[in-house]
Amino acid sequence: MANRLANATSPYLLQHADNPVDWWEWSPEAFEEARRREVPVLLSVGYAACHWCHVMAHESFEDEATAAYMNEHFVNIKVDREERPDVDAVYMSATTAMTGSGGWPMTVVLDHDGNPFFAGTYFPETPRHGQPAFTQVLQALSEAWTQRRSEVGAVAENVRQHLASISGAAGAGGEWQVDVAAAVETLAGEFDPMAGGFGGAPKFPPSMVLEFLRRASGKASSTDAARISQMLSRTVAAMAGGGIYDQIGGGFARYAVDRGWVVPHFEKMLYDNAQLIGLYARLGTELGDRVARESADWMIRELGTAEGGFASALDADSEGVEGKFYVWTPAQLVEVLGPEDGAWAAEVFEVTEAGTFEEGASTLQLRHRPEDVERLESVKARLFAAREERVRPARDDKVVAAWNGLAISGLVDAGLLLGERRYLDAAIGAGGLLWDTHCVGLDTPPPGGSGGSTSGVRLLRVSRDGVAGAHAGVLEDYGCVAAGFLALAQATGDSAWLGRATSLLDTALTHFRAEDPATGSGHRGGFYDTADDAESLVTRPRDPSDNASPGGTSATVHALVTAHALTGEGRYRTAAEEALAATSTLMAKASRFAGWSLAAAATMAEGPLEIAVVGPGGPDRDALELAARRRPGAVVVVADEARDDIPLLTGRVPVDGRAAAYVCRGFVCERPVTTVEDLERSAT
Repeated sequence: MANRLANATSPYLLQHADNPVDWWEWSPEAFEEARRREVPVLLSVGYAACHWCHVMAHESFEDEATAAYMNEHFVNIKVDREERPDVDAVYMSATTAMTGSGGWPMTVVLDHDGNPFFAGTYFPETPRHGQPAFTQVLQALSEAWTQRRSEVGAVAENVRQHLASISGAAGAGGEWQVDVAAAVETLAGEFDPMAGGFGGAPKFPPSMVLEFLRRASGKASSTDAARISQMLSRTVAAMAGGGIYDQIGGGFARYAVDRGWVVPHFEKMLYDNAQLIGLYARLGTELGDRVARESADWMIRELGTAEGGFASALDADSEGVEGKFYVWTPAQLVEVLGPEDGAWAAEVFEVTEAGTFEEGASTLQLRHRPEDVERLESVKARLFAAREERVRPARDDKVVAAWNGLAISGLVDAGLLLGERRYLDAAIGAGGLLWDTHCVGLDTPPPGGSGGSTSGVRLLRVSRDGVAGAHAGVLEDYGCVAAGFLALAQATGDSAWLGRATSLLDTALTHFRAEDPATGSGHRGGFYDTADDAESLVTRPRDPSDNASPGGTSATVHALVTAHALTGEGRYRTAAEEALAATSTLMAKASRFAGWSLAAAATMAEGPLEIAVVGPGGPDRDALELAARRRPGAVVVVADEARDDIPLLTGRVPVDGRAAAYVCRGFVCERPVTTVEDLERSAT
């Protein structure tokens, strides 16, 4: 018999629709039920591609006895963290504060006002490795609730005050400019010169940090430039050659469990690949072009939806086993390829009899491409065809606005820099879905909010099968989608995308701004992650840091900077500077977690470059356009002649009938140039 989740739109919640647990979705009604029954709320947060979420579900939530105890002693709420990042952010902060670490599945127990008094992550069905059984935890919590309510209340109040203090501290800052050399020094101290990346295991793709390094390299001292080159080139090569990268199908897994990028946690996330496609395309190297092309093909093939958007993720598991779809044994290679090619492939891909993963199986690595590229491509094609006969991992097919914004930006870069029109077409399709399905009109209040004034266009967080869900967009949605629309404006020259992007940014400026106390720099403040008229939670989440994808603040800063370059509207630049000022402490002290803010600051220090390429289409204009788009952080728009609908094109005309590039930076413009050599000199 299905529970309340049977009517959910989230694939993750639907995975739990047949649990014997009487799950509720996050709602005021669930808390009212807890008050009526005088029981606490048990909040369980996860996502569809989460391996340990599946494990805990099988061990505990599918168990009749455990479910019966949960139903009797708690009101149980299930949340998809990808659908409700605001709820996840608040209670992940609590989990980290209470336990010293976080992750998913996340288990938090709340009072009737939503204040947490217990938090943890995965709990096994029986005591194991020093962890209590989940049922033991439940019993202890129920006993504490009924017999020591005053202690529970004291803990909940302490945690509530701590969460409020975290939100307040996020607004402290100073000047928006950062010491790029100091950030490079900090990153160099955490860099792993042997394996690439930063820190030890587990290792996540540091996409935003790598883009910061790419942008900083041109202005660095010779010493810093050499360090930047090592960190950047070593890391992109190590990731592309490791088991974290799907060597025969394209696309990156979410992270590697080891230092050397050999064994991934096999789930593949849209947000990782969207960023990495753009990063590798912007490198301008043979490796970068190949990985960008393979990964863009993978994303369109395996995450593309019928409506034109991109699904959230592929699961780590197939047939209930993590990684089974992706790993190989030497015998399996021989079976598909024959003895000679099978042995050759085992050597090339480092597939051993002992195995690099589990039960004698190996991930595929490609640390050194063989000279016989034709043979390699033939082997890859045959292995890919054979793998297609295996049971595929499940797909979380909900469309998340922010991640599709990232996908648009990545595909635009790949399409323009690799000369692949189909990537640009895919980006335009995703943009159309976001605008038509996720954006609602001026007079529509946010779902779950209190109504009130509106400004600009509202965003809805998710859709599925072309139907938008009920949850309001958060700041990262506005920032990433606006950035994606601005990328489309630059790629197509269609001013409609510029208008759509600025509508979203106007909403963000009206409803997400933080009124921080003025500092010596006089800055007004950054942003909250939820709108001022959104559903009220225990605290209003505000996290200036980046995670695996850009944080809301850094994503919005990038969009504001680009919007200022295209429109000349000073208020967008001012808001970007104020938001970076509120992030300055993080950028200085925790550079690894502020890569996207650092990339924005590095671009804003003397720019960004604003380049209008105007003139008749043809090889000359194409060459100028490609050179312009290769400049790190440049804002580039191309047209046949001067136009007023995109202000950066106003007054820009060809020179003597020839295509010309107009280069501006720091409110100063150079004379128009007509050759790539002159463009590169002007843009240096």
